[in-house]
Amino acid sequence: MIDAKDYFESGLQFHGHKCPAMPMGLRVGAAAMNALGVERAADGQLLAFVELGDNHCATCFADGVQMITGCTFGKGNIKKLHYGKWGVTLVDVSSGRAVRVTPRADAMLANKQSDFFRNYREKGVPASAVPAGVVQPLVDRVMDSPDDALLSIGEIFPFSVKSHPHSFSGLICDECGEMVVEDYARLADDRRVCIPCREKLTGMPEPKG
Repeated sequence: MIDAKDYFESGLQFHGHKCPAMPMGLRVGAAAMNALGVERAADGQLLAFVELGDNHCATCFADGVQMITGCTFGKGNIKKLHYGKWGVTLVDVSSGRAVRVTPRADAMLANKQSDFFRNYREKGVPASAVPAGVVQPLVDRVMDSPDDALLSIGEIFPFSVKSHPHSFSGLICDECGEMVVEDYARLADDRRVCIPCREKLTGMPEPKG
């Protein structure tokens, strides 16, 4: 069984400040891993879809998920869905099994109604500047609450994963002289250039999607 407490100190060092959201990510990730019966991903054994968006509270949650699952943005096995929610779908790639876990709404609401949010974070105080006596009770509650009081754990379901092997091919941009992965190189006046240089030379932004 994966215990979120075993990853708390490492998660705190990685994340940089103490808050309830990173520990919540640890708890959600641990519950998903235990439901699937999997270990932390050393490579691409797991794939995580986090439902966070941008520029809203508690996105620190993603650092807890990365720390405990081993699904990281560097390895490319974690994806943001931009739903503005805190659910996580964790996929065991080899078996094609997945589970979705999300913090309970009442647990999230209780955190948002605390002094930490109302009297500090919502007033622009950085999380690292919130007094320890204010934030520690929230952290303790997240780390110590039983799963059924904190989380909603879904049923395991099948999930098909398309394989996208890493590219090891690269070239030097003819404009800026920096390395670029070959698949991301573009042609501009018969020169092979990176995307920023193509945009600069042509005045046209890279098409999205």
